[in-house]
Amino acid sequence: MDLGIAGKSALVFGGSKGMGRACAQRLAQEGVQVVIAARTEATLVQAAAELSQLSGQKVRYVVANITTDAGRDAALAACPAPDILVNNADGAAPGDFRTWTPADWHAAIDAMMLGPIEMMRRTVDGMMERRFGRVVNIVSRSVKTPQLELGLSNGARSGLVGFTAGLARQTVRHNVTINNLLPGVFATDAQRHHIEGMLESTGKSFDQLWRERGSNNPAGRYGEADELGALCGFICSVHAGYICGQNILIDGAAYPGTF
Repeated sequence: MDLGIAGKSALVFGGSKGMGRACAQRLAQEGVQVVIAARTEATLVQAAAELSQLSGQKVRYVVANITTDAGRDAALAACPAPDILVNNADGAAPGDFRTWTPADWHAAIDAMMLGPIEMMRRTVDGMMERRFGRVVNIVSRSVKTPQLELGLSNGARSGLVGFTAGLARQTVRHNVTINNLLPGVFATDAQRHHIEGMLESTGKSFDQLWRERGSNNPAGRYGEADELGALCGFICSVHAGYICGQNILIDGAAYPGTF
């Protein structure tokens, strides 16, 4: 299927690794002019080179932290008028809410709620003027199936989802859609860090927890980043203009509810 977005521009946060990189790869392969943003230059340099080779077109990068004004400024200097914005930030480590300080909460909210909202604030008006825009927030299934040890992520990401529900209903008539992707367990570095944070509380080994989390999923496996990248590509396509304000699970049927 031709997604109809060749020649569009995209700014992908967290684009050097994992799901963000998979989204950047899919968009680049569709002919989108992609800029990947992240905090670490070394991983960005490597990812940009590899993505350029895979897609056959130049993928650019910018060192940018979505939690800071300076980082957001740098990202928009590199991609001043994105047609596609992918917001993607690492979740907070698992823990005991009794030990979390206000500073921990503020850091989580800056990364997973306020940073993405600020990027939307600075880009959606231009998208509406150009009569095309796609915003994809990579969130987590935890907004529908919250886990106590992930409270920092549950809270901050739920705030983002709540905000976008209102904004999306204002932008869609201008052909600007805003949607949230809710991944479950995926075979990424973020999942490995999650499991490392559970070792002390469970008394299990990393290998044991890794096997259990994959096999306990109804699909019997972890998701692959490319699967989420493909979904992101379609949601950004010209064919998805009537899909807006949605929270789309991609979790191997792990969510236990009907609705």
